[in-house]
Amino acid sequence: MESALIVSHTVKGTEYFKDILRAASIEQIVTLKSGGEARRQLLERDFDLVIINAPLRDESGENLARQIAQQGITQVILVVANEYFDAVSAVCENDGVLTVAKPINKAILWSALKLARAASLRLKRMQAENSTLKQKIEDIRRINRAKCLLISYLNMSEQEAHRYIEKQAMDMRVTKRAVAEGILKTYER
Repeated sequence: MESALIVSHTVKGTEYFKDILRAASIEQIVTLKSGGEARRQLLERDFDLVIINAPLRDESGENLARQIAQQGITQVILVVANEYFDAVSAVCENDGVLTVAKPINKAILWSALKLARAASLRLKRMQAENSTLKQKIEDIRRINRAKCLLISYLNMSEQEAHRYIEKQAMDMRVTKRAVAEGILKTYER
């Protein structure tokens, strides 16, 4: 993780979390005091980690944590009073929010940070894999459309169209998608 947002209305809490994050080699740290400020900041940029020290000045922090966790791959640690821990964690864990009870035990917070880092890396790998698969599906769609055009306009069989695209790709030293794009430009209007 490279960047973190700390949302805490207390200076003491903010400094405590900054120290922990610096010890974890996170250098890009932004600190805010309210949920409204956090929402505005999150519209402008993404963070790898958000730590919310509840309650905030303008809200409990629970809805903010859940909203952030639902929107993307940002990891969220919500720190709540011990008496609310069970109720809040029961609601938030379905959205992937890590909940830690106050008073904060440094070892437990460190463990939560490690879990958040592991989850973040896993989600980023899955997101990259998902993008690769989407690209492959789009390549297949375009190649199949190009084959259909070759079949329609040049009366090729499906096998002949497939072989034509493969051979053109090898001869021209380009991808099959690039050949398909050329065919689509030629025959589609």
